[in-house]
Amino acid sequence: MGRFTFAAITGVFLLTGFCGTQAFGQPTSSSQVWSPAKAAGYLDTRMTWWSSWPKAAYDHATFCVSCHTATPFSLGRAALHSPLGESAPSSNEQKLLESVTKRVRMWHDIDPFYSDQARGLPKTSESRGTESILNSLILVWRDVPTGHLSADARLALNNMWALQITAADMKGAWAWLQFHNAPFEGDSQFYGNSLAAIAIGSAPGNYQSEPEIQNGLKLLSAWLVRNMNAQTPLDRVVLLWASTKLNALLTRDQQNKIVEETLAKQRDDGGFSMSQLIGAWKRHDDTPLDTSSDGYATGLIAFALEQVEAPQAQAPLKRALAWLSRNQIESDGRWPAVSLNNNRPVLSDTGLFMSDAATAYAVLALTNAPGR
Repeated sequence: MGRFTFAAITGVFLLTGFCGTQAFGQPTSSSQVWSPAKAAGYLDTRMTWWSSWPKAAYDHATFCVSCHTATPFSLGRAALHSPLGESAPSSNEQKLLESVTKRVRMWHDIDPFYSDQARGLPKTSESRGTESILNSLILVWRDVPTGHLSADARLALNNMWALQITAADMKGAWAWLQFHNAPFEGDSQFYGNSLAAIAIGSAPGNYQSEPEIQNGLKLLSAWLVRNMNAQTPLDRVVLLWASTKLNALLTRDQQNKIVEETLAKQRDDGGFSMSQLIGAWKRHDDTPLDTSSDGYATGLIAFALEQVEAPQAQAPLKRALAWLSRNQIESDGRWPAVSLNNNRPVLSDTGLFMSDAATAYAVLALTNAPGR
């Protein structure tokens, strides 16, 4: 969102292709051992830049919770606490949590990231719906290790529920920002609503069983199931993840169907490519899609497979984790990711957006790996 978030810098939401050896870097294939310290260094460096970037800044000294940089950062950076022996959030995590908490507490007084006045209808409702989901996910994720749902996370969830659509075909869903940069999450309402399900299902204290949310939860689950067959395979992976957190969202047969569909896309090197998981799509600049394995698709899929009981996925999961282990870029600690929109310079600040998400999900998968 931040004068841009999920892609509002027209056509720059996703990374360029690899353009040589693993996007201008040497992978760690020789040792096949990834570095948590280097991953943390990359994520912290990117979060320092993002939180100070003028285009991400908003009122009351807050900044955008972009889903390519800030939101994945909050998930992946927290997973590095144990490997790095950290007992508290890093300074960048704390900065993000303070910004999110301020916006949650000032929800009715703070400006939306995008407004109808500046961007036209229905940007205010899209912006509010999107932010309410991401705020909830970030604060719930912070609370999970404590086993206690904080007052701020509950307030974020309350803000989110208040915006759930209760009419027509969108009944049960939330509005989501649209910037014509599909197929990644920037334009996927289904992706966003799957994240809402993950936030609800992950909230500690058995939040999902609270009586007052049951009607809204039923509507959300019905909307997701009703619309899942029309989504890209990549979006269905996020639904699979959500189904491991939200009780009775999918049947075992429905989970297995998504698992088998996903595994059929695994490449010979053990990785996955976003370009093969998004259906028909043409870049804005007419350059060809890169079909190489990338860190975002491989990390997200590996992490989702770790959450679900699927015996047929165990061997493919090991291969995906092996790809992640040997494809961290040694020089800066990131994982490479593929551009689906424009062939932008890989190492530019905006060109690194998808590597931000790729690195966070690679970390989540590797730190959650069986037997780690």
